[in-house]
Amino acid sequence: MTETSATVRAYDVDAAAYAANGAVMPDSVRRDVEAFARLLGPGARVLEIGSGGGRDARLLEELGLRVRRTDVTPGFVDLLRADGHDADLLDPLTDDLGSPEGAYDAVWANASLLHVAREDLPTVLARLAEVCRAGGLLRVSVKEGDGDGWSTHGSISRPRHFTYWRAGPLADVVAGAGWSDVEVTHQPGTKGAESWLEVAAVREAGA
Repeated sequence: MTETSATVRAYDVDAAAYAANGAVMPDSVRRDVEAFARLLGPGARVLEIGSGGGRDARLLEELGLRVRRTDVTPGFVDLLRADGHDADLLDPLTDDLGSPEGAYDAVWANASLLHVAREDLPTVLARLAEVCRAGGLLRVSVKEGDGDGWSTHGSISRPRHFTYWRAGPLADVVAGAGWSDVEVTHQPGTKGAESWLEVAAVREAGA
């Protein structure tokens, strides 16, 4: 079993517990969502990578955005559909990211691309850029650190694989994948947890 498939399996087994445990949105994420929505304006179309239990998408839609919910984990897609939402089982590394409605206005990937292998992240970010309009927005969050490894914590009982990043190399990867105005900021973890890197970028024109 590959690192990716083992991680997907871990989420799949405990999808409902994970969704319930993360139902309350941290204030830092709420601020990011609200700022994101203000920049985009009502009616903007957002491709969400890693919708999980659907928490972020709900607030994005409450703020006037249109969200395409996607996840690589079948259990999360089943939960979203059971809640009455359209949701697509989608791997951003290999699956078709396009939409019949044309390019997206933005991509939201909160705490999802941290499971992408280091060598694959440039490809994923470039593929996301390809389906986003010029001037569209990107928001990504990953865990800060060095190397990669397995972790068991929270409501997920089986090990998941994480890729950790430092701000400089992460910014370089984002900029090399068709995004400009790249900003990487630090977000401290809570109760001794790992700190996070929050990425904001803009789709390059003509890239």
